[in-house]
Amino acid sequence: MNLLIWAVVAYGMTTILVYGSIFANFRNAIHRWGKNNYSPFNYVGNFLSGLISCMLCTGTWVGFFLSLAYFSPNKEIIGLNQILSVFFDGMLAAGFVWGINGIIEWFEENRPSNK
Repeated sequence: MNLLIWAVVAYGMTTILVYGSIFANFRNAIHRWGKNNYSPFNYVGNFLSGLISCMLCTGTWVGFFLSLAYFSPNKEIIGLNQILSVFFDGMLAAGFVWGINGIIEWFEENRPSNK
């Protein structure tokens, strides 16, 4: 049950970061920073701009965060050490987020038309 809750939390947090209106200004600022060729840290802006646009990428980092701040499924279920569990929790979150997002996108694309 904890794994299911963890996966839903990872998907929700990732969706809010990538698509949520509450972070729209933050995302737009990061995208502008990434496009600014005159910024001394342009590579960081490019990296963050790409990360915040991708459900899979953001899901990985959300998994790292959730592993450290909330619950580590790999540590509790499999018994991995802290460093390995954080890494594999990131991969686990990315997989869950990618899978859930793929299912939702499929339903959005195959929604019956209102004709």
